[in-house]
Amino acid sequence: MNSDQFQKNSMFVETPEDGGKNFDDDGRVRRTGTWITASAHIITAVIGSGVLSLAWAIAQMGWVAGPAVLFAFSFITYFTSTLLADCYRSPDPVHGKRNYTYSDVVRSVLGGRKFQLCGLAQYINLVGVTIGYTITASISMVAVKRSNCFHKHGHHVKCYTSNNPFMILFACIQIVLSQIPNFHKLWWLSIVAAVMSFAYSSIGLGLSVAKVAGGGEPVRTTLTGVQVGVDVTGSEKVWRTFQAIGDIAFAYAYSNVLIEIQDTLKSSPPENKVMKRASLIGILTTTLFYVLCGCLGYAAFGNDAPGNFLTGFGFYEPFWLIDFANICIAVHLVGAYQVFCQPIFGFVENWGKERWPNSQFVNGEHALNFPLCGTFPVNFFRVVWRTTYVIITALIAMMFPFFNDFLGLIGSLSFWPLTVYFPIEMYIKQSKMQRFSFTWTWLKILSWACLIVSIISAAGSIQGLAQDLKKYQPFKAQQ
Repeated sequence: MNSDQFQKNSMFVETPEDGGKNFDDDGRVRRTGTWITASAHIITAVIGSGVLSLAWAIAQMGWVAGPAVLFAFSFITYFTSTLLADCYRSPDPVHGKRNYTYSDVVRSVLGGRKFQLCGLAQYINLVGVTIGYTITASISMVAVKRSNCFHKHGHHVKCYTSNNPFMILFACIQIVLSQIPNFHKLWWLSIVAAVMSFAYSSIGLGLSVAKVAGGGEPVRTTLTGVQVGVDVTGSEKVWRTFQAIGDIAFAYAYSNVLIEIQDTLKSSPPENKVMKRASLIGILTTTLFYVLCGCLGYAAFGNDAPGNFLTGFGFYEPFWLIDFANICIAVHLVGAYQVFCQPIFGFVENWGKERWPNSQFVNGEHALNFPLCGTFPVNFFRVVWRTTYVIITALIAMMFPFFNDFLGLIGSLSFWPLTVYFPIEMYIKQSKMQRFSFTWTWLKILSWACLIVSIISAAGSIQGLAQDLKKYQPFKAQQ
C-alpha cells in the first residue's frame, strides 16, 4: 500500500489553468474546514449513545468514583488527542507531509508491524461502533412507540415491541446516505447531528432536574454506588463496575476519526493548532454534559438507574418530550454512523482501485441527474460495497441487541490502543525522546495503567454479554 491509498476519491490533479488557487499543497481540492466545523465533527462523534448509559455507570460506582472516572477519561482523551494532532503532518507538525488517516499517521511515524496492528484495531472499532449505533438508534425509535403505548394504555401495560423493523429502517436510511462519496461532503450532516445531540442531552438533563426537584418517592444514592447484598451480589458489583468503566471509555471514543476530521481543515492557521482548539472545545463541552447527565441522572434514579435513561422508562411523562428526545437521538446517530463508517468505505474503495486499476466497475464514475438535487456521481462498486456493509452491520445488530454490554466492550477494546498507546508511541518517536527520561517514564506508566483498565473493563462487558445471551431469543420482541 502506498501513501496515497486512503481517500483518493477526494483527490484532483492541479492544472495550469487554475493556477493552484483551488488546491492545497498536496494537489487536493482546497480544504475549507475551521475550528467550528471540526468541533461539530468532534461533538457528533463523541456525544452519542454513550451519554445515555452514564447515569447507570455512575450508579455502579457511586458519587466518588463515578465522577472521578469521568474526569480522568476526559483528561486522558484530550491529552492524547493533542499528541495525535501534531502527527497529522510529519516529521514537522506544521510543514511536514500530510497524513490522511489514523493508519497513515502510524505508518509514517512508527511503520512496520505497528501499522498493521493499528489498522486492525481501528477498523474493528469502527465496525463495532456502527453496529452499536444501529442498536442504539433502533432502541430510541422503539422507545417512541412504547412511550405512546404507555401514554394511551397506562404504565402497567407491557407494550412489547421488536427492534428489528426499526433497525431495517435505520439501515435503509444509511444505504442512501452512504452513497455520499467522501468525508469532506458531510459537514452539514455533522452540524445537524451536533444540534440533535445537544437537544436530547439537554432534555435528559432537564427531566432529571425536574424529577429531583419534584420530590416523589425517595431514591437511594450512596458514595460507593449499588450496594452488595441489597442491589447486587459481590461478584455482580465487581463485573458491573468493570463494565461501567468500559461504557465511560466508549463515551469518549473519537481518536480513531481525529485525523480524518483534521484533514478537513484549511491549512492556515496551522491544522494542529486549530485541531487542538477544536479538541479542547469538544472535550470540555462533552465532559460538561456527561457530568451533568450522569450525576443528575443518578440523583434522579439512584441505584436503580436504567441502562439507557431515555429509553429505559425511568421517565414516562411528558410523553411528547420523551418522544422528541428519542427522535433527536435517532437523527444524531444517523449522522454519527456516517462519521465512523466513511473511513471504512474509503479504505476498501482505495484498495479496490489499486487491486483492479482498469476495472470500469470499480473505477468508473457515472453522472446521474436527480430532480432538485442536480448531478450526482455514482460508482457501481461504491453502491454495492457500501450497501452490503450497511446490511451486514444491521444483521449483526439484530442478532446481538445488547446496549450497555456492547458499548462497554467496544469502548474497552478501542480505548487503550487507539486513544492512548499509538498517540503516546508516536509522540515519543517523533520528538526523539530519550529512553528512561522523566517524561518517557510517566508516559509509559500512563499507557500501562490504561491497558490494565481496558482489560478489566473488557472482562466485565464480556461477562455481561454472556449473561444476556443465556436468556436472549434472537429476532423476537423484547420487553
